[in-house]
Amino acid sequence: MRLAPPAAFLLATLLAACGSDGLPVTETNPGDGYNSTAVAFMSDVHFENIYGDLKSAQFSGIPTKDGKNATIRTMYAQLTSTRLFNENYFAFRAALDDAYAKGLRLVALPGDISDDAQPINIDGISDILHEYQAKGMRFFIAPGNHDPNEPYDDDEAGKNDFLTRDGKEQKIYAVNNAACKAKDPTVVCTNQLMEQGYDKLLTKLGEFGYMPNKNDVYWETPFTPYTDGKYSYDAASAASALDKRQFEICAEGEGGSYKAAGETKLGKPYTRCTKIIDASYLVEPVKGIWLLALDANVHVPNAKFDPANPKIFSGFDNAGDAGWNKVLTHKIHQMEWIKSVAARAKAQGKQLMSFSHYPTMDFYANQTDAMKAVFKSGAFQVTRMPAAATTAALAGTGLPLHMGGHMHFNGTNDYKDAAGNYMVNVQSPSLAVFGAAYKIVSYQSKDTIDVQTVGLNNVARYNELFPLYQTEYDYLQGSVAAGDVAKRWDRGILDSTSYGQFTRTYFGELSRLRFMSDYWPCEMKEAAMSLDARQMLILSQLQTKVTLAQLKDNPGVLPITATCAAKGTVADGGVAASQLTADWATATAKAEQLAAAANLKLDDFAKISAYEFYGDFHRTVYAGELALRDMGAQRVAQYKVLMGAFPATPAAIVKIGDLPSDQNAVNVLFQNQFKQVFAIFKGLGSGKPSDRFTIDLKAKTLTNASNSGLSFN
Repeated sequence: MRLAPPAAFLLATLLAACGSDGLPVTETNPGDGYNSTAVAFMSDVHFENIYGDLKSAQFSGIPTKDGKNATIRTMYAQLTSTRLFNENYFAFRAALDDAYAKGLRLVALPGDISDDAQPINIDGISDILHEYQAKGMRFFIAPGNHDPNEPYDDDEAGKNDFLTRDGKEQKIYAVNNAACKAKDPTVVCTNQLMEQGYDKLLTKLGEFGYMPNKNDVYWETPFTPYTDGKYSYDAASAASALDKRQFEICAEGEGGSYKAAGETKLGKPYTRCTKIIDASYLVEPVKGIWLLALDANVHVPNAKFDPANPKIFSGFDNAGDAGWNKVLTHKIHQMEWIKSVAARAKAQGKQLMSFSHYPTMDFYANQTDAMKAVFKSGAFQVTRMPAAATTAALAGTGLPLHMGGHMHFNGTNDYKDAAGNYMVNVQSPSLAVFGAAYKIVSYQSKDTIDVQTVGLNNVARYNELFPLYQTEYDYLQGSVAAGDVAKRWDRGILDSTSYGQFTRTYFGELSRLRFMSDYWPCEMKEAAMSLDARQMLILSQLQTKVTLAQLKDNPGVLPITATCAAKGTVADGGVAASQLTADWATATAKAEQLAAAANLKLDDFAKISAYEFYGDFHRTVYAGELALRDMGAQRVAQYKVLMGAFPATPAAIVKIGDLPSDQNAVNVLFQNQFKQVFAIFKGLGSGKPSDRFTIDLKAKTLTNASNSGLSFN
């Protein structure tokens, strides 16, 4: 069991249990009343300062016709990343303009505001926030795993893929990178590309929540003891000093007052212990509303940690996969503080909105286990999934609402426990992907919360860089170098007529160039990249004894092969490959009946090409309900037919080792595997409300408030 914290810590906890009016947690403050002020949540901006100054004589970017220099990444880099690097510059401004026009003045940013916290990007987004702050908006940042990447400065970092004026790639690194030290003439060296740690980030971005503001009603950190529970700006300013916002972290768990208990449980001493910053804070920007910004980054000291040089960035793991799972063991103080904040908020009638970079519960509409079973190991970044025990622990703090990011996913989930706790996790999608949107959250009463999703389909200047990408495209098309040929992309994206269409096509290319190889097993990848929806519906009805190995002898029926299968022993009494033609005709008739029963035509299913299908699947993984809106009612209806078309119990797949045998009948692999794929697809598109909905904390329910939503149910 964990030993009790020392008396000093208990005293600090008791003092912190007094709220903005100096009231202890056991008292209420009905005078606070109800405040309907809405808060905008914009997650994962991944801002890159595309017209920023790299401060390098070697490379200043690409001159543009209006006299600026574009310091941008290649289109290929964007199309193989789970985030855009360039166009989100315009999307962020569009979101801020839209929020401002709607009268929103409070904006929370749940992490990854930048792409790796480089000075060029942090300074750029700071300028934009100052611009809108001057118009009356306020911003509150919670750190993400890209800001900071590591707890301390990384002066060896950089990127390989900045775009040059002739369409090629340019490497740009911080000055202590090995290539810079070796004076590699092909590399541009500038500390504008270093990755900044907590010290610099909290100093540069302090006025955006990390430090108290004179206009705040209240502000505190997990470490803030206010004398006699009385809040003042001067006391808050003193408590905001970075040296007062640190805790001890060890490889095995949180140190400090928690070390002895952890060592006892582990049965051996904690190692690699050091002090590190927790950037969390609680702020009451307007009376009655509490914004709880949680630093859920956990940078665990690793095997490279040097106690003699504890601020070397390489001595810590990146926080990307750790999330809330590691908070439970490595930031115990924060869990206790959250519980205190939740209790005080309830007692004082505060409208609590918590946010961090990481989700607190299943973010794949409870399809995670199925996805693990069907796709490649680690596919869709399921390693980032909060464990059930993590969700239970967070709900046990009494936290009612958490706004998360990180996964670039639009979705909602909730959790109830036997003790009566109810917590809702809302995933705010990234502005830098398909389904780009932000959330608007407001309390309608003390127990009712309204959540709206504002999509960014139309973004001014979204195509401003397209002429520069055309140069890249032309270069790749003209080059015969194998590396360049492999990086060719579909020029159709440059014909996009809106930001929404641009991000839709981006996700199609991201699927083709990366996801299909990274996530889908070989035979599933071949089927998904070869079959249109008409062929899929027919194949779902196919019953044949013709084997995969025989497809080569009757190649005109199906565009798939036995390439991904292992060679098996031919069984006696098989049928001729020509039988597939007749069996396919029978299956076609059944598929036509299924389509007709849904008032659809089988031939129209062919309009869903293989490229459209796997693009739709991945768009739904990320955008959920918003992806179905993009598909439209007819395509949703077509997918619903497919989802219900498979045999109740498909034949088992015969394997040779880990590979399917080529002696499986043609229909077996598809019916077995894609029955599961379409079940996951259905689940992802039929999750809990994620567009416009109401949270009832008293009834512990989520209610869809959108009249235009589509679902696979």
